[in-house]
Amino acid sequence: MMSVTPIPALSDNYIWLIRQDTSQSVCVVDPGEAAPVIEFLEREALTLDTILITHHHQDHIGGLETLINRYSPRVIGPANPDINGIDERVGEGDQVRIMGRLFEVMATPGHTLDHISYFTPGIPALLFCGDTLFCAGCGRLFEGSPEQMFTSLNRFAELPEDTLVFAAHEYTQANLTFARAADPENDAVTHALQECEKARSLDRPTLPSTIGRELKINPYLRVGTDSVRQAAGTQGENDDDLATFTTLREWKNRF
Repeated sequence: MMSVTPIPALSDNYIWLIRQDTSQSVCVVDPGEAAPVIEFLEREALTLDTILITHHHQDHIGGLETLINRYSPRVIGPANPDINGIDERVGEGDQVRIMGRLFEVMATPGHTLDHISYFTPGIPALLFCGDTLFCAGCGRLFEGSPEQMFTSLNRFAELPEDTLVFAAHEYTQANLTFARAADPENDAVTHALQECEKARSLDRPTLPSTIGRELKINPYLRVGTDSVRQAAGTQGENDDDLATFTTLREWKNRF
């Protein structure tokens, strides 16, 4: 059985640790810093076998050099020459075997141009989406266009609804607060915010989410609904789904 454990890092990052319960070899996703990974591995007597990288931002690769020097893992990531240490540069349509399971690589630009995500079907299906999809939100558009991000999110929306979503940041409370403004008629958002506030008061992660849950509470995946479109119309263009998405993303930037 494959399990996934969050390792908190920096101010609000999660480094996801993937393992098969019968093995001491593990994989980590987006190690923004090395120290919490090393501490976890030593405490649990685990061996770092593989690192997955989604994009080039420092809070996702900051621990890479130290971990490579210490453990010599296999490193898989986007075909961006600015990221040092990647052994296998992958992109859209590639497949990689991690901890005994086959993962599909999806090009998911928008947040950055080099952003990729990793999806494995099965029970459970798992999605490691970096800074593209968050619980009730999506990443800022630092390099890509609204159309690119909108396309990336729509690809996620087509995945099985029970897919577990492992985003890279604990942004859920802020995202749900915005979702309440962007989707004011959605009772599921109100309920999710209450659950989130309880979890955070106990210092518990709000992740993973699921695709099915995101389809109910994430305004960026609900741009075709009357509630979201009407709210977006108070802030900017809402002539079609892409225009509504663009307005929502710009609204969130100043919310």
